[in-house]
Amino acid sequence: MKFSIDSIQHKILDQHSLELVLNEIRQKNKTIVFSNGCFDLVHKGHIEYLAKASVLADVMILGLNTDASVSKLKGIHRPLQDQSARTLLMASLQFVDYVILFDEETPLELITVVQPDVLVKGNDYKAEDVVGYDVVTKKGGTVQTIELTEGYSTTKIVEKIIKSLSE
Repeated sequence: MKFSIDSIQHKILDQHSLELVLNEIRQKNKTIVFSNGCFDLVHKGHIEYLAKASVLADVMILGLNTDASVSKLKGIHRPLQDQSARTLLMASLQFVDYVILFDEETPLELITVVQPDVLVKGNDYKAEDVVGYDVVTKKGGTVQTIELTEGYSTTKIVEKIIKSLSE
């Protein structure tokens, strides 16, 4: 299957289009898996994590931190790529059905709107500590943690780049 830039950009939602997509998904009785993150420098760990998450439901929605949100969480030198680049990159992944930005420090408001059947985070979290756990489990959904690929993190990649530049 070939993708055009338009078909990739169609996967990037705003609040209004999210509501339309959610209505369509629910009318078709499809299940939703939701995950979120900054995805500043996409690496093998991200790909493996998202691929594993995507098979847990019919439709995968990815919440992506805005630039302002990433800066609050990671510091003033982040993100390394702006939200426009990050949303396009994440939407281009075949196993990600939709991408939507959120500006808060946590995706709780977005999770409350999406009401996913499955909420996924890495296994560096306990399921009951994942933001949105109460929202998802209250409606009968599940919160699952997925094993992370050891040795891969954006922070480690950035540190390696900085180290290589100073040698």
